Amino acid sequence: MISRQFLREEPETVRAALDRRGDDTELDGLLEIDEEWRELKAEGDDLRHERNEVSSEIGQLKAEGREEAAEEAIERSQELKQRLAEVEDRADELEEQLEAGLLRLPQIPDEEVPDGDDEGDNVERRREGFDDHRDVPDGVVPHYDLGEELDVLDFQRGAKVAGGGFYFTKGAGARLEHALIQFMLDVHREQGYTDLFPPIAVNSAAMQGTGQLPKFNEDAYRVGGGEHESYDDDDLWLCPTAEVPVTNMYADEILLDDDLPVKHQAYTPNFRREAGEHGTETRGIVRVHQFNKVELVNFTRPENSDERLWELLDEAEEVLRRLGLPYRVLDICTGDLGDKAARQLDLEVWAPADDTEEGPETGGRWLEVSSVSNFRDYQARRAGLRFRPERHESAEYLHTLNGSGVAVPRVLVAIMEYYQNDDGTITVPEELRPYLGGMERIEGSEKVGEAAVGAGEKE
Repeated sequence: MISRQFLREEPETVRAALDRRGDDTELDGLLEIDEEWRELKAEGDDLRHERNEVSSEIGQLKAEGREEAAEEAIERSQELKQRLAEVEDRADELEEQLEAGLLRLPQIPDEEVPDGDDEGDNVERRREGFDDHRDVPDGVVPHYDLGEELDVLDFQRGAKVAGGGFYFTKGAGARLEHALIQFMLDVHREQGYTDLFPPIAVNSAAMQGTGQLPKFNEDAYRVGGGEHESYDDDDLWLCPTAEVPVTNMYADEILLDDDLPVKHQAYTPNFRREAGEHGTETRGIVRVHQFNKVELVNFTRPENSDERLWELLDEAEEVLRRLGLPYRVLDICTGDLGDKAARQLDLEVWAPADDTEEGPETGGRWLEVSSVSNFRDYQARRAGLRFRPERHESAEYLHTLNGSGVAVPRVLVAIMEYYQNDDGTITVPEELRPYLGGMERIEGSEKVGEAAVGAGEKE
């Protein structure tokens, strides 16, 4: 979150940042709350000082036998006590309003972030893997049709047990999904990441610490507690991303300079209500309520975070390079930038099924598989993440970064379409074959029940 002091001292900088983002949040009211709060804090200090003086005076007056003056002093002390209570109550009320307002303010975008209104203004920095990409069949079958033909994806039974936006992977499809997860973890372990397997349920304090609350509570799944407006610590949410538990595992702690940088990776299933948002991608597994992902979380010294962003991007790219999947890198513009990020770079893999005309000249579309972001001290202030440069020095807020390493279902889509063969089978990328017992092709699963019987053979 933006610090109170920064807002107070640099309101025009914050206004300019909101304007770049296209955010219409009104700051004047928040600044007025802060000004009244400071005035009340000053008045409270004066009242306490006067009350202490009057209390000392009461004893002295009584010792001198000046009972009438002592009674007047006692009456004044009561007046000061009552006024102080009123001031403190109002200051506490304003403190809550100020904190709530600060929690809703987005991050200040980096100067290097391209200006723009929406995702159409994101800047493509480069493409990789297109110079020598494999020949794909004419008329690539979309993953959802191919998945049902091979019986490696089952959408109807997923909806039967959990509702729309949920699905089964089956047989070789399930094995491929497991292989992708383990492969990603192995790649990032080589890059110096420490493995974590975090809790899947997270509390409201953790969700607020990383910025999911209060703005995005409607996208998350609540599993306990009261209404969405209540953020009691015993309220639980299904993990929307491993960023939440992993970032908050050090909440309200002070790390040592020798601890940094911290590089943690975690696989989790993730749960979000955004499936089919805006009526797009309602078929298949591109936008679903539950999906698997490997997340990379970094803690660094402030002066190292900008450089670390590009290193983190390269670490996420390594997964796509080894899988031989063509992709591109986008520099996210101010109008599409996540609220928490000072800078965001997206990786989009190419899925060649001709559903749209968004992809390269050969057709297909782009699927985001990772958003690599530098949050600077935005999350650290919310979660109380600090480090001590030297043992004798004051603690400072560290910087946090994260990126997916990467989102599994969309990579699965890309593999099913990019590695599709003319006969409807799927070639397994070489890097994944050791995880599949040497399997080179996915030829499908045996269907179960009446689906396995021709219509004319049904009883």
